[in-house]
Amino acid sequence: MNVLPSQILIKDYTYALTQEKIAEFPLPRRDSSKLLIYKRGQISDDHFGFIPDHLPPNSALILNNTRVIEARLFFQKPTGGIVEIFCLEPHGQSMEQALQQKEGVIWKCLIGGASKWKAGQILQKEFLLEDNTVFLSAEYIDKKEDYFLIQFRWYPDHLSFVQIIHEAGAIPLPPYIKRNADKIDAKRYQTVFGEYEGSVAAPTAALHFTEEILNQLKAKKINTDYITLHIGAGTFKPVKTETIAEHQMHSEPFTVTKELLQTVIDSTNIIAAGTTSLRTIESLYWLGLKLNASPETELELSQWEAYKLTEQYPIISYEECFQKLLVWMEIHSLEKIHCRTSLIIVPGYQFKVVSGLITNFHQPQSTLLLLVAAFIGEDWKNIYQHALDNGYRFLSYGDSSLLWRKD
Repeated sequence: MNVLPSQILIKDYTYALTQEKIAEFPLPRRDSSKLLIYKRGQISDDHFGFIPDHLPPNSALILNNTRVIEARLFFQKPTGGIVEIFCLEPHGQSMEQALQQKEGVIWKCLIGGASKWKAGQILQKEFLLEDNTVFLSAEYIDKKEDYFLIQFRWYPDHLSFVQIIHEAGAIPLPPYIKRNADKIDAKRYQTVFGEYEGSVAAPTAALHFTEEILNQLKAKKINTDYITLHIGAGTFKPVKTETIAEHQMHSEPFTVTKELLQTVIDSTNIIAAGTTSLRTIESLYWLGLKLNASPETELELSQWEAYKLTEQYPIISYEECFQKLLVWMEIHSLEKIHCRTSLIIVPGYQFKVVSGLITNFHQPQSTLLLLVAAFIGEDWKNIYQHALDNGYRFLSYGDSSLLWRKD
């Protein structure tokens, strides 16, 4: 490594982002956003509807097929005060199990107005669903360092929790969008191909894709495949430490199929639509490397582990690593594998798989901006200045970029 993570100062990864540059609403058409293209040090401009023209044949485009859940729930106390509960992830269950649960669930949550709510106190609300009056209760169970444990129960109990939050909850827009969720967000803060519910933030790079674009990519012999990673609120977690080495990266579970692994092996260029897709694909390389050394290893990657594995094991190609994962799945008769990653990608990281990245423009001093800087080097400053000077819209509902890896 040329740069040790402990040497990276977060203050070196900032730029002047004003509120008027942040997109408050999506554009009328998904594919009408601007597209900045960066390749071999050169910057050009286009519109997202023409992105198939910029992707070479026999590429693999990897997208995240998660769907955002209505994770914000509001309860009124008997005294009139409002308590907001932001559901982060289930406690002791998988996301799929918890969303289909019909007998009550415990979730890790953030609480707005927590000082007004005491442990053991039960809040209640009622609403109509399928011509039935539904009674939903939330009980404060415990406070942890970074979250609260909240027990949800409801009646009638033939309804699943996902049905409950669809009706009673609100789409959790990012904190930098200074408005309440609207009807438009129920559609536009989701991708057109989202399938598996569980995210509390959208895979925003993929919000620009339309069915028409996906069909054009197919016609151009570009292989499109999907990972499933439910994005948590940790994606918005600010870096508050002086160096990135002191920052605790959030851990996220993800799922991939045998077809996805084979698609990567068979393709010439691997293009990730979004930072979650990139983190997943790169994490798979390191998990395959670990399996190559020890078939009994757990399919989990810690925050700085990838930076050390190059010193522990002989480096092999990504095709070999992905083949190791396929063989492991065959041995265990699996069509899908469930893994977990805390991988943090910062300047000095050695990319092994992904050669192209489709992504929006990220917040200053964020782990996502560090990932971009790792991918394209110091030219990130020129790219962001170009976007600021040329009317690009920033963050989740903003414009897009296609970045080719620096090496």
